[in-house]
Amino acid sequence: MEVIVISGSMGSGKTTVLGEASDLLSSRGIAHGSIDLDAIGSASLPDDVSRDLTYGNLGCVYENFSRAGIARILLAEAVESRNEFDRLRGAMPGADLVVCRLTCAIDTMQSRLRLREPGLLQEQFVARARVLDEILAGAGLEAFTIVNDRRSITDVARELLLRAGWL
Repeated sequence: MEVIVISGSMGSGKTTVLGEASDLLSSRGIAHGSIDLDAIGSASLPDDVSRDLTYGNLGCVYENFSRAGIARILLAEAVESRNEFDRLRGAMPGADLVVCRLTCAIDTMQSRLRLREPGLLQEQFVARARVLDEILAGAGLEAFTIVNDRRSITDVARELLLRAGWL
């Protein structure tokens, strides 16, 4: 199974690009699955327990997609370390993973977060965008990088699929 891991800092557009890439594939009749790891793994538990639950959930979804005959998966997740990459691989046995890191200006990410996260943790998320961007840049786990700033989301998603060899 082929998996494109859409990585990037908070506010880089992972979930939005995931949705648009899925729409592009669907419009061409290309069977695929889409997973936003945050959406299937959010739990108010200690961090290690929560992460174990997240990867366990991913393994179940991956297995279900595999049983359905799906050969391609789009996955949104900020992959911060080799350990996290290895855990993704372990949750999806036999998958061929390619990581794409979305980048954009820190100001753009922070502006998106201020709009998207109006509540209690807004400033924490806004501050985390810069830190996470630096962590991801240092990890160097991506096969390629795409700029998601001042471009249409359709163009970004199309570039993602082209560079991964899916279109």
